[in-house]
Amino acid sequence: MSGHSKWATIKHQKGAKDKARGKLFAKLIRQIEVAAREGGGDLTANATLRTMVAKAKAASVPNDTIDRAIKRGTGELEGVTYESIMYEGYAPGGVAVLVDVLTDNRNRAGAEVRNIFSRSGGSMAEPGSVAWQFSRAGVVLVPKRFAEDDVMLAALEAGADDIVDEGDTWRVTCEPGAVEAVREALEAAGIEVTSAESTMISSTVVPLETAEDAKRVLRVMDALEEHDDVQDVYANFDIPDAVLDAVEA
Repeated sequence: MSGHSKWATIKHQKGAKDKARGKLFAKLIRQIEVAAREGGGDLTANATLRTMVAKAKAASVPNDTIDRAIKRGTGELEGVTYESIMYEGYAPGGVAVLVDVLTDNRNRAGAEVRNIFSRSGGSMAEPGSVAWQFSRAGVVLVPKRFAEDDVMLAALEAGADDIVDEGDTWRVTCEPGAVEAVREALEAAGIEVTSAESTMISSTVVPLETAEDAKRVLRVMDALEEHDDVQDVYANFDIPDAVLDAVEA
């Protein structure tokens, strides 16, 4: 079981809890503002904004809240200017970590992310020392109850590159800009999509063979995810099903 894919599933489940606290809403709204600022407020012409809006609607963010976020991004309404920063570091065991941050205070965010790494047994890394292992890709997750042939037919026609068996999930990969097209094609075919996002996938994997190793790494991931400025966390660990079951138990 791929650590990346399994972590994506864990984060999706965790999102339901975040949504109840409003944390997921705040992160999605911030992402919409930045996407609108960088690419304009036209959904048809701004693929990133279109993806962010789709994620927000899937999380039940109200339409008027989405509209206001777009207007803040385009300057039609007054708002805070956020800066996008990618921090690099290592979790215990040499696991490479990328931390995607949107913040209105670079110095504060950098210090707090560094502190999270230190408190959790990890360490910050120099720019470029981790990022080279990762590349951006579109990842769409589909429940395994749907037939592989049906998923493959709908996804490949929409521009997907590959479909991988992830145990209880099909992982569909594509170019980052094709995420929405693949998601829409699958849903049009009556196939449920668990999540669809542009993400970072590592070319190397660090196996976590014991529950203790997994807990140490997930402790870092959880602490980073909890920070308000952190939008996403990417890592190159792999947790076997049996170990993950032991952790969740």
